[in-house]
Amino acid sequence: MDTVKKIGKAFLCHLLEAQVKRLQQKNHFKVIAVAGSVGKTSTKLAIARTLSSRERVIFQGGNYNDRLTVPLVLFGQVEPSIFNVFAWLNILAANERLLRRNYPYDTAVLELGTDEPGQLERFAYLQPDLVVITAVAAEHMEFFKSLEAVAKEELTPLGFSQQALLNIDDIDAQYFSDTAFVSYGYQTQADYRLVEHRQHGLEGQELEISLDGGQKLTIQTHLLGAQGHKIILAAAATAHILGWEPSAISEGLHHITPTPGRMQILPGIKESHLIDDTYNASPIAVRAALDVLYSIEAPQRIAILGSMNELGTASAEAHEQIGAYCDPKKLDLLVTIGSEAEKHLAPAARAVGCEVVSRKSPYEAGEYVKQHLQAGAVVLAKGSQNGVFAEEALKLLLRKPDDATRLVRQSAYWLTVKRRQFPNA
Repeated sequence: MDTVKKIGKAFLCHLLEAQVKRLQQKNHFKVIAVAGSVGKTSTKLAIARTLSSRERVIFQGGNYNDRLTVPLVLFGQVEPSIFNVFAWLNILAANERLLRRNYPYDTAVLELGTDEPGQLERFAYLQPDLVVITAVAAEHMEFFKSLEAVAKEELTPLGFSQQALLNIDDIDAQYFSDTAFVSYGYQTQADYRLVEHRQHGLEGQELEISLDGGQKLTIQTHLLGAQGHKIILAAAATAHILGWEPSAISEGLHHITPTPGRMQILPGIKESHLIDDTYNASPIAVRAALDVLYSIEAPQRIAILGSMNELGTASAEAHEQIGAYCDPKKLDLLVTIGSEAEKHLAPAARAVGCEVVSRKSPYEAGEYVKQHLQAGAVVLAKGSQNGVFAEEALKLLLRKPDDATRLVRQSAYWLTVKRRQFPNA
């Protein structure tokens, strides 16, 4: 069955990619691609929403980022089961009909993902006008083995894109020293730079941005922390590279809002505030999320941290480093979910003086926090997907149960997966 699926997927990819090539030959529209170890989806959405204020932009709200799904984004299609032959025939036919008309979009914003070496090269046919690289960090280490291998893969699009925009804060200079690019970040040499920021609790922050050329923008945003800084910078830089005036950029940036599972603030029981960062987890992203939690004034700060998956041989050290980063002066309670977090993160956090409780499932973690929650507390939840699903812990803490629809992975498919992994919940 796996062999049939693999052959069928390869055949469909070939057909869809051929249609995309014809679409690009027949029409004139820009392609903006976003790649990187972390922050791809949030950055893609920020760029798309900014550009949508003045252009006709096509993008996908989730993470259609592999070889099969990226072409679907360009045609506005939804992925069916690989074995649903009738649905795929309908998609191919609908694409052909679109190819006979003028393309109704000015810009396509795409996310390019990878799980193992060599996958990003498959997107060379897209020939993006601009590629944005968000970071090079540990990911899928069971396949990449080293950070150098990750860097080689994530920077592959530099070889087939007309222009490149790199976050130089989160990509070691050794990996791009001989590459032509435009940069964004905190560093003084960045072309697009954060000059100053003022955090307004959980309401958001005010940012002052320096554009390439020295012009400055002051932006009010609901995005939090360093993650928010980088996302705003990437969107502003993209619009400026495309020739937008500062006033138009400022207007476009106001369309950026937090998205489910990515530093979204939700109201919790007992007048608490929930920081929903449950989409996924990596060391760099967990640190950034903890920094936001530490910065908030509250009578009680709680972190629910799940295992960080797919780190391979680096997993133990990565979890220990996050445990050591937990600050007992700024964190009243740490609850872990998953075996790696229990085995490595929890002991390291205890060693620095944190109060730590480990639970096997997100449901047990949520119940524990619910029992120990103080009025006005702030709760951060973050973790990987399989074996963790930290959004289910937050679900038990929501002030309004209907807000469960704002959490990630709430479809019938994902709820079935969770019931299968945690049958006793």
